[in-house]
Amino acid sequence: MASPAYLAARGLPRHPRELLDHACLRGQFASGAIPTWEFECEGELVRIDPSGPLLVRLGAAVDLAIDAAVAGLGVIYLFEEWLRPQFDRSALVPVLEPWWPSFTGPFLYYPGRRHLPAPLRAFVDFIRTA
Repeated sequence: MASPAYLAARGLPRHPRELLDHACLRGQFASGAIPTWEFECEGELVRIDPSGPLLVRLGAAVDLAIDAAVAGLGVIYLFEEWLRPQFDRSALVPVLEPWWPSFTGPFLYYPGRRHLPAPLRAFVDFIRTA
């Protein structure tokens, strides 16, 4: 998604590769890894590694990236539900919507299946039944 002002100034991309010519707001995992952006439409899978004016730590600083997108700094690639409040008030608009990946999550990652601490085991069991 991006702000209407950003899109008015920079134009609406029609294909994911066009994002390489846009300011993209990126996230970085604690490990230092910066995930690529992945898109799929009608069997065509496109992965890009765009650049941009902001790189935030995923998790703790996601709100900063969302605020930057609303302020018109660039295109943001996050879960639709995280951006829904900004979309609902028209602060952000969809970009490349036919290319959006479907989300089958949530996913829970934890270190191994053996010897889980009791609170984590209870949480995993709860999530599986939810």
